[in-house]
Amino acid sequence: MSRRAYALERTGNRSQMHLARQGEITPEMQVVAESERLGPETIRAEVARGRMVIPANVHHQNLVPVGIGLAARCKVNANIGNSALTSDIENELHKLAVCVRYGADTVMDLSTGGDIPGIRSAILQNCPVPLGTVPVYEAVARAERVEDLSPTDLLEVVESQARQGVDYMTIHCGILRSLLGRLDGRLTGVVSRGGALMARWMIARGEENPFYQVYDDLLDLCTRYDITLSLGDSLRPGCLADAGDGAQYGELDVLGELCRRAWARDVQVMIEGPGHVPMHRIQENVEREQRICEEAPFYVLGPLVTDIAAGYDHIASAIGGALAAWAGASMLCYVTPKEHLALPDAEDVRAGIIAHRIAAHAADVARGRPGARDRDDEMARARFAFDWDAQFDLALDSDRAREYREAVAPRGTNRSVHHCSMCGPRFCAMRLSQDAATWRMLAASALDPDAPCLERKE
Repeated sequence: MSRRAYALERTGNRSQMHLARQGEITPEMQVVAESERLGPETIRAEVARGRMVIPANVHHQNLVPVGIGLAARCKVNANIGNSALTSDIENELHKLAVCVRYGADTVMDLSTGGDIPGIRSAILQNCPVPLGTVPVYEAVARAERVEDLSPTDLLEVVESQARQGVDYMTIHCGILRSLLGRLDGRLTGVVSRGGALMARWMIARGEENPFYQVYDDLLDLCTRYDITLSLGDSLRPGCLADAGDGAQYGELDVLGELCRRAWARDVQVMIEGPGHVPMHRIQENVEREQRICEEAPFYVLGPLVTDIAAGYDHIASAIGGALAAWAGASMLCYVTPKEHLALPDAEDVRAGIIAHRIAAHAADVARGRPGARDRDDEMARARFAFDWDAQFDLALDSDRAREYREAVAPRGTNRSVHHCSMCGPRFCAMRLSQDAATWRMLAASALDPDAPCLERKE
């Protein structure tokens, strides 16, 4: 009998947090320890404390576990999924393949139309990274109106997705009726799809948030399948003017309460964050979440640092993401160039992933994560040696680096060319530096026959 099966038989709880609190180092924790260059006991202690999550549904068979938290490298999530208007299973599987190829640490299926369970099943069968969903999307797709759904209907969708193997779920249970009055004066209202659906449900039925009503039942499901809860930021700011208002921070207070209730049941939790935030307020947002939610992993959308980057929002988001990760955010949700404009295609997914991997890596270097700068140092050596193949291999997007280089230097000539097309051989600073170093060594060898001497490159 596996440790998780034994845990279920003994206590009804199969979560990584539960086993960590029992002193167990699970196989998933071992994998994360090796990936993060940390000791297994450190991983166990961080999961037990709630500062790290390992989203790993017991039914996700082909999963390579990933750790998300303050002690780990900053991770990047990529969203895929169809809309009610466009896309199909083949397109989503192609986008998933792009996500895996270009280094997304997790993927979320945000499908809102068509055969949603079928799309998700196909994605799970081909997804080696943790998969997340927003269950209310499927629930609403099943109903004519969101207000027709009962709390039990919503729980049934959660359990059906859990049985399929979904590792983490965004649940918009922090938006309460008392917070809706704080939206007065906002320029963009409620920009979270899940948050807007919950707001409409509460207004139409005159009841409290349905997920908040059945939160204890939701936690029961999480313990049985080891679902990691991603507590959704329904009232995140959708523009700079709305950042840090009473609605956003009021919901964060509720999420802190829900986080502690989940931890009391040994359920893993992430906290979702903004949104659109000016650069000078990003650290404030991260530190506030860490204080209120007791350092639960912070999973941020961007944040976007300007509202006028349409077509380039992946850049605006990566700037904010780098600052958030440096301040302590644990995972960045990518934004693509088509954010606010259209459903992204595979090339947009690639651009979004790479932009946010750059942001996350830059923050890892700044925070001194174990081994974070090793790859940068290897790239520096490869550049100075004009080792083009090594440079391609070390780049975050090897394909694009090779494509740009080979457009001006065909594949067979790369090994022998010691300059790029920007400077050419006469103005290449690194080539000139190499020549200077060579002549210094030649001069030294004239005085000392045992001194090392470099062969000059022509």
